[in-house]
Amino acid sequence: MSGAVRVGDTVRRAASPRSAYVRELLDVFAVAEWPGAPRFLGYDDAGREIVEFIDGDVPATATDPSFQSDASLIRVAELVRAFHDLTAGSPLLSGNNGAEVVCHNDLSPKNTVYRRVGGRHEPVAFIAWDIAAPGQRIHDVAHMCWQCVDLGPRVADTADAARRVRLMADAYGLADRSELVDTITWWQDRCWRGIEAEARAGAPHAVALRAVGAMGEVCDAYDWVVANRSRLDAMLR
Repeated sequence: MSGAVRVGDTVRRAASPRSAYVRELLDVFAVAEWPGAPRFLGYDDAGREIVEFIDGDVPATATDPSFQSDASLIRVAELVRAFHDLTAGSPLLSGNNGAEVVCHNDLSPKNTVYRRVGGRHEPVAFIAWDIAAPGQRIHDVAHMCWQCVDLGPRVADTADAARRVRLMADAYGLADRSELVDTITWWQDRCWRGIEAEARAGAPHAVALRAVGAMGEVCDAYDWVVANRSRLDAMLR
């Protein structure tokens, strides 16, 4: 969607209006020597951004069981907590009263690099920081739970899905879960409406997403979470 290409051990793509902010964020991670994000390396002769290529596997779908072990879910949550803590109280939040941390805002298996450890995949880094912005911790935790547990009609065991959401919330250390399910549905509603609005405006990526049924999938996931809200809420208490 961004036109990114790999060149050796780097990834290159056209700069965007948010490039400066993302570069500052990646620099914070680099200074802290946090390995969970690529390093920003500058610009090439064509003016494209250059970032580090992180070797590993990225799942084609969130339903691949080798990426969904309890250990992998726990590690994802720990990585999210780590970068949240690195950005809490930083200048990156300047001018955003009430923001707790910098949120990735699109945490999902498709934006996570994994490496095989034994018979499972262990997450090692997040990519696609394009829409990172100041926000609340629960925003990223909710998106992470929705995408990594694949909450929606494909869930075969609702009780186990609820257990896995709790597992991730526990691993992150989210003390107040009272708004977690509501925040998941907030993301889902925002997601399908965003695709629809951008598709109507002619944005190529949104047109493509609508064409492959992404908007309908998100709506179905929203309906599923609403229908199972009580079971999810009960498990999180």
